[in-house]
Amino acid sequence: MKIALFGKNFADDRFFYFQQLIEKLEECDISMMIYAPFYEFVKRKALFSRLPEVFSEYHQLPGRADYMFSIGGDGTMLDAITLVRDSAIPLMGINLGRMGFLSSISKNEISQAVDAIRRNEFTLNKRSLLTVETPDHLFGELNYALNEFTINKKDSGSMILVHVYINDLLLNSYWADGLIIATPTGSTAYSLSCNGPILIPESENFVITPIAPHNLTVRPVVIPDKSVIRIKVDGRMSQYHAGLDSRSAVIDSSAEMVIRKAPFFVNLVQRTSDNFFTTIRQKLLWGHDIRN
Repeated sequence: MKIALFGKNFADDRFFYFQQLIEKLEECDISMMIYAPFYEFVKRKALFSRLPEVFSEYHQLPGRADYMFSIGGDGTMLDAITLVRDSAIPLMGINLGRMGFLSSISKNEISQAVDAIRRNEFTLNKRSLLTVETPDHLFGELNYALNEFTINKKDSGSMILVHVYINDLLLNSYWADGLIIATPTGSTAYSLSCNGPILIPESENFVITPIAPHNLTVRPVVIPDKSVIRIKVDGRMSQYHAGLDSRSAVIDSSAEMVIRKAPFFVNLVQRTSDNFFTTIRQKLLWGHDIRN
């Protein structure tokens, strides 16, 4: 078995947990390959019994890595998606951050999680993604998102006007600070903070959530993910911010964007003892009431 390790910089007091992971993998005779920039960061403190293999791009993973571990928080997990892509390599998140919706393995559960992988005591949770098409291929080959696509005004001035069409039928023209189009996975992220609904991962929907809409009767809308969404932005500014998960770019107001479901899924490792409802209860502190 070979496991690819991906991560970014983290605080020095988290090295203890990373070292624990390395020692557990070596103890189980599991081979490792580490993302090159991450290896440059961890090699200053981490101890390896033998030098690990290093990789730097997506094309080096398919056929070589059996799993990928993302070490960090949910943001790190989203960046890991850009390396896993459509390879179907199962991805497990070890949470060194705070919330940990996606990176569901806590830093104190590392040994148990590795054992669960060895014993096949897990399921693969298929998560859908969305893709964005623009005339100038704004996001290149990384034009997909696990969480959401966002359009925001570029400055703190006046609102923008976002025209949204579903299968070429006008849904609404939103006067707002921006707009979010989220997958079920993304429904517990930015969309949730803007009063969007929570969608379960298997729901096969998108949710369209306005950001600070001027008309207070405008509410989030849930649509089937087989829909094709077309967006055009108006306003006083000539440019706006477009975001795909943790990636962002500036887009001209003349550009039309088309959003649709991606043709592939991402496989998230879920231990058999875990489930989505348990996660949202724990992370959102549901039931934490003296009456319970």
